[in-house]
Amino acid sequence: MENNADVLVIRPENRGDVDAIRKLNKKAFKGNNESKLIDALRGSDIFIPALSLVAEKGGKVVGHILFTPIEIKDANAATPALALAPMAVLPEFQNQGIGTALVRHGLEECKKLGHKIIIVVGHPEYYPRFGFVKAGEKDLALPFEAPPEVFMALELIPGALAGVRGTIEYPREFSEVI
Repeated sequence: MENNADVLVIRPENRGDVDAIRKLNKKAFKGNNESKLIDALRGSDIFIPALSLVAEKGGKVVGHILFTPIEIKDANAATPALALAPMAVLPEFQNQGIGTALVRHGLEECKKLGHKIIIVVGHPEYYPRFGFVKAGEKDLALPFEAPPEVFMALELIPGALAGVRGTIEYPREFSEVI
């Protein structure tokens, strides 16, 4: 029989999770910027509660992932997309598949809600397993400096990036906090 402490549950965050999400991001990232970003986004009008997901094991929040609306802009068009940021797992629960489960579940939820494009600035060894590719090769650019291998894009709908080019425009909360 499976022990309930071993069951991983992924669900949208609720009000009771806010402090646990703050603490786990501080521990995972060894700082406050990600926690401040999440709090700022949660207080904004662009926050999508269904896309702020927690991983819970034995009743304890052990992971969190957030997807936030962004735009890909060029001189002629603005294309909606989502930023995957941040994603964190408590250090003592890392390397157990929790991050992978959070990303997979999160991407499915994004797709169910009709989103087509996900952008991430993250570990180049980690995100390609989910289908992310170098975004620079797709004529996309960041509004800040970062190594090209950490800037990635994913089409949830094949062809979603066809004809799309431009610079990622993050909500002001990103630049105000980080």
